Amino acid sequence: MRAEGAARRLLALFGPLAPYARRLAPYMRRLAPYVRRLKPVYPRPGRTGWRRWVPSWRQWLGGFLSSVGLLGAFLVTAYAMTDIPSNLNTYATQQDNVYFWSDGTPMARTGWVQRQAMPLKDIPQDVRWAVLAAENETFYSDPGISMRGITRALWQTVGEGYTAGGSTITQQYVKNVYLNQNQTVTRKFTEAMIALKLDNKMSKDKILEGYLNTSWFGRGTYGIQRAAQAYYGKDVGKLNVSEAAMLAGLLKGAGLYDPTLSKANHHRAEERWKWILDRMVKIHKLTPQERATYTTFPEPLKSNPLYNTGEQSDYLVELASQYAKKAGGLTDQQFDLGGYQIYTTFDRKREKDLTDAVTQARKQAKRDHPAQAKDAHYGAASVAADGRILAVYGGPDHRTQGYNESNAATVPAGTAFLPFVYAAGLEHGVHKTRGGPATPVTPDSVYDGNDNIPVMTPEGPYWDRSGKRILTRNDGHTSYGQITLRQALARSVNTPFMQLGMDTGLNTVRQTAESAGLLPDTLGPQVPALSLGSSTPSAIRMASGYATFAADGTHTEPYSVRRITRNGAPVALNTPRPERAVGAETAQEVTEALTDSFRAAHPAAAATRPGAAGKAGTTQDDTAAWYAGTTDSVSTAVVVYRMDLSKSLEPLPLQGLAGTPADSVPYRLWSAAMGLD
Repeated sequence: MRAEGAARRLLALFGPLAPYARRLAPYMRRLAPYVRRLKPVYPRPGRTGWRRWVPSWRQWLGGFLSSVGLLGAFLVTAYAMTDIPSNLNTYATQQDNVYFWSDGTPMARTGWVQRQAMPLKDIPQDVRWAVLAAENETFYSDPGISMRGITRALWQTVGEGYTAGGSTITQQYVKNVYLNQNQTVTRKFTEAMIALKLDNKMSKDKILEGYLNTSWFGRGTYGIQRAAQAYYGKDVGKLNVSEAAMLAGLLKGAGLYDPTLSKANHHRAEERWKWILDRMVKIHKLTPQERATYTTFPEPLKSNPLYNTGEQSDYLVELASQYAKKAGGLTDQQFDLGGYQIYTTFDRKREKDLTDAVTQARKQAKRDHPAQAKDAHYGAASVAADGRILAVYGGPDHRTQGYNESNAATVPAGTAFLPFVYAAGLEHGVHKTRGGPATPVTPDSVYDGNDNIPVMTPEGPYWDRSGKRILTRNDGHTSYGQITLRQALARSVNTPFMQLGMDTGLNTVRQTAESAGLLPDTLGPQVPALSLGSSTPSAIRMASGYATFAADGTHTEPYSVRRITRNGAPVALNTPRPERAVGAETAQEVTEALTDSFRAAHPAAAATRPGAAGKAGTTQDDTAAWYAGTTDSVSTAVVVYRMDLSKSLEPLPLQGLAGTPADSVPYRLWSAAMGLD
């Protein structure tokens, strides 16, 4: 049994070699007589003294040939038994995601590494040959390995205790994407075997493309595309030969050849740059005349200009990444592997204007109301009539406050909600009797605008669950008498709209607000207070709702990404489409009432921008101050509130933080965002 077990173990060990042994058998039979003659006989007959122990030339030759044969068999076996790994290193394939402003300029990048893969066709020939001249000029003719380099590396490893270079580009690519960076003889041997096999299975162009996209260039960058951006602030396709030669020099070791790190580095980089250009001439990839034009070292940028996230850009990236994954059908794992180019809808100038205005307001609040300013929050968003989110203000700095104030649904809308009640009444009419037909309502329909009047139902006054009759109150307890709905909206009179909401039907009001863009889970309970803005929409959603009126009653869900590609290939997006929320006539009538409101409150601004429409929003408990409105098919909503995030999400009284009706902070911010100041 032991013998059988040993046989099985030998078979398992040498079984894979059986096919090769059968092929070599005929040749071994022919060599057998000669091998027998080479069999050493010791001590050698016919010799005396020490000469008896010295092998003959035949024995020396036999030993050499045997060694060569064994080495060859070992290499053939090793080659046959070495497989190309099926999976690339995760780190080798990970890239960063790049976000762009609406004008196509870079906005931010995210990811653990700065890498963006580029197809070889998008990398100029001069750039490729600068790298080949520096690293492996025989790349297109060699078998994937350099025997001279491997021999030198092994000699230095065994004889001097360290490993050396000498790798071809194929070997370097194998090390980058399949193996690790450990400098050992075993890793070097495995690298050579995989490189040989890869060279037989993959085209040279694909190997070069992979190498150029995975190599380290310093400054936190992997790949020639990111290197071009990090050192010269341009895409790889715009590099000239001189710049390409400088970047190619970094492959020898960015820590030693980045010219911005030290004078010694600069000297080494310049010498290598000259050498690479000269090599390009020698291998006929650059003419002497062309070489003569490159006499000045192409100084790179002092620091990496690639945009890091921080402050406002983090809020933008957060919104865009969430939308990109949802609209592109991407999992978190897919998105985190990177390589995506996300072209956002954010307008750089509008974002700057909005951010500057809020930053100034924060500083002013700290001077005028230091106690209240500690808990101050300013949410703001601009949304185009077609749904594009153009700008947001999310907070002072995402790195210290991840809470996005533009997307937070925490404070009531107050009287900024009245246009939705108005639109519901105009669109659907009112019911004076329970179950009776709807009666049309127009902007000229008259309602009671007095203060402290009861809310009525078809059966009589409305009583809450505690048995208390609900009364409607105006700001400042002002009574306006009989007033048209258009006038009531323009002057922000509460009592007509609380009654209009009851007459139209609170469910209808709710549905109209949802159709216009407000989210269902922010609308709160279906009670009379709904009509006076008990709902808690975010600034983005409030701006989106007002944008519906500017779009003649069609609503497009707000979106922050217009296009996505991955390494240049488009990614399909499930983009929103406009849907009818209210009729065009209703939308126009709401806009006209908002225009009246704007003109009455801000006559000077209305004179310069006659198409502007908007209104303030206040709450009776002084916990939120809004301004929302539209101009030139863009809607902006601004909210100011107080909240101690370390304790709760319960809003605190503003206590003057939002200014006065004559000098409203939300309006000032809205005006700056809309370019009116």
